[in-house]
Amino acid sequence: MRTIDRWLTSPGRRSAAAALAGALPVLAFPAPSLWWFAYVALVPWILLARSAPTGRRAAYDGWCGGFGFLVAVHHWLLPSLHVFIFLIAALLGALWAPWGWLVRRFLGGAPAPGRGAAALLVLPSAWLAVELVRSWQGLGGPWGMLGASQWQVGPALRLASVGGVWLLSFLVVALNVAAAVLISVRESRVPAVAWVVATAAATSAAWAWAPRPDVDERVRIAVVQPGVVAGQDSGEKRFEREERLTRRLAGQGVDLVVWGESSVGFDLDDRPDLARRVAALSRATGADVLVNVDARRSDRPGIYKSSVLIGPDGPTGDRYDKMRLVPFGEYVPARSLLGWATSVGKAAGEDRRRGNEQVVMNVGHGLRIGPLVCFETAFPDMSRHLAEDGADVLLGQSSTSSFQSSWAPEQHASLAALRAAETGRPMVHATLTGVSAVYGPGGERLGPWLGTEASTARLYDVPLAHGVTPYVRYGDWPVHGALLVLAALCATEGARALRLRRSGSEPLVPPARTGHESPARPGR
Repeated sequence: MRTIDRWLTSPGRRSAAAALAGALPVLAFPAPSLWWFAYVALVPWILLARSAPTGRRAAYDGWCGGFGFLVAVHHWLLPSLHVFIFLIAALLGALWAPWGWLVRRFLGGAPAPGRGAAALLVLPSAWLAVELVRSWQGLGGPWGMLGASQWQVGPALRLASVGGVWLLSFLVVALNVAAAVLISVRESRVPAVAWVVATAAATSAAWAWAPRPDVDERVRIAVVQPGVVAGQDSGEKRFEREERLTRRLAGQGVDLVVWGESSVGFDLDDRPDLARRVAALSRATGADVLVNVDARRSDRPGIYKSSVLIGPDGPTGDRYDKMRLVPFGEYVPARSLLGWATSVGKAAGEDRRRGNEQVVMNVGHGLRIGPLVCFETAFPDMSRHLAEDGADVLLGQSSTSSFQSSWAPEQHASLAALRAAETGRPMVHATLTGVSAVYGPGGERLGPWLGTEASTARLYDVPLAHGVTPYVRYGDWPVHGALLVLAALCATEGARALRLRRSGSEPLVPPARTGHESPARPGR
């Protein structure tokens, strides 16, 4: 241990160790998907910040760890953003600096049992505050929320219906803090064990109490995934392949056909021939077709990404324009300042335009669908609002064709499981090039994933469920609770500082000692 401490006295080595420790949780996400590793992945980072010689160094450990975490979770963006990803990670990594400081504040030295017990509440709350801030669309959105690593764990999905992915993140961080306390803080081991037991009891009660989706009927939804189409006239070739795959669904009792994001590369008002061809497909299959148009609109300026429903007589009039755009991928924030990003990566040459409101579409048979486009499936509030507005099925149209050989397609497909579990509504994740997936109203996977090598149309029997989950009813209550904890902490610390100032007392901190075991005095 002393050898490690001496090695970490170098600021450079310590920063590198913090970045590496922050990167470890990526192994809990797809593609490795070691979901169980999430429960201990933060322990090295916590132990490092706890051992920092000063609060400033602990904050810097938090910053470096946040940098490592963001680079690891978004490493598949490197071919598109190049060095820009490191700048973004360095800026957003600063959000974890207060968290690192709090780790040392509550776990540094030999904390009393009360302080160790408080850490089990404060540190997960502070982590949720970080996730809340970075979830703003302009900062990149909620990709890589720690709770999202639990997308395939049945009990965790059940808890997501109670408090969303926020509750899962809180519990995962709390378990990591408890593990770190058990390893390194002997005085607080009893509170840590008590916390783990209490958490297990509370989550078990919530798991048992949470209402299960009440399935009352089924619909047949087809996903059309054309696969990679490259070269000249790729838009026309992709459309022809989607058309050919869709025709195979005729006579199979389909209720809805879903194409992926950017499945139509032309405005349908400019190309009425394409609208007529899709309408013919609707007549042949007996089902409406939900396409996604990525094109410059003829009725207003700018390029939009729009989910458009087409029936046997042509477009039904139901249209959803994507509201939350991918920073740099679909627009450049502060383009006058950051426009140079287009010269070092694949940043958008022209900003896409935003829609104004979410839309629930009626496709007949009493079926109501709520479309989301690509990046939007990462936002739990958007799917929650669609469920509140009466959507029976959530539909995510996506394209991750730029990241075929990376972990991005699997990471993206896994998010739909969480959105389904949170809302109690099945979710269809349809892509151009994979991974496409369908999940039931409890977040359980229905049928196989369509991998990045697949070019096919697949039919899924999708159970419908009604009722309202606690998460849909009460919203992001774990976040509100975390903010209350942090507000109480600030009030307590402020009152303590005020008492010390009025009394003229010095903080009760043991004096540092010299090598001769005498208190160190300034100037000596």
